[in-house]
Amino acid sequence: MHWLSILGIGLASNLDNLGIGFSFGTRRIKIPIRSNLLIAALSTLSAYIAIRCGHLIATYTSPSFANAIGGSMIMAIGLWAIIKSLMATSRRKASNAQKSHRADQVGEVIITWKETWALGIALSLNCIASGLGAGVTGVSAWGTTISVGAFSIITIALGSSLGHQISNTVVGKYSNAIGGIILICIGIYEIII
Repeated sequence: MHWLSILGIGLASNLDNLGIGFSFGTRRIKIPIRSNLLIAALSTLSAYIAIRCGHLIATYTSPSFANAIGGSMIMAIGLWAIIKSLMATSRRKASNAQKSHRADQVGEVIITWKETWALGIALSLNCIASGLGAGVTGVSAWGTTISVGAFSIITIALGSSLGHQISNTVVGKYSNAIGGIILICIGIYEIII
């Protein structure tokens, strides 16, 4: 089992979540644990389905060719993430999700269920492409899925809690680019190993 790839894909697939958590944190909008779990569940499900589809593709090709295809796909996704980051550094996914919110009983602003579903679906799309590439390379579906889900929960919680303090750091501003670099490194690793 390529545990470095499993951890790397889980982290890279969820670096956007860190930036989004920062964005919510800076606006003092709480993402409760049930919302965080729903977002993670959607990401986990999409990653698992994509990895299984990748495994099916791999059954019809040789292992080295499958690794080359999967590694190239992961690298292409990483390159696209970097390009996307360079084209729109000022535009964040969370900007649309900030338009509507409600206050709970103590006056704290929290994310709505509608926002949670929209955010979860948008973030799960990141996991489909990297999951498909990972599946073609033959990484463990369960291991990668657990990694994606765990990193989703961790990155949103961390970003949300620290967002108001460090929202303007390089990590928050360039999460797409950082995730892209990680994916490119994973792609190269999968092709070589």
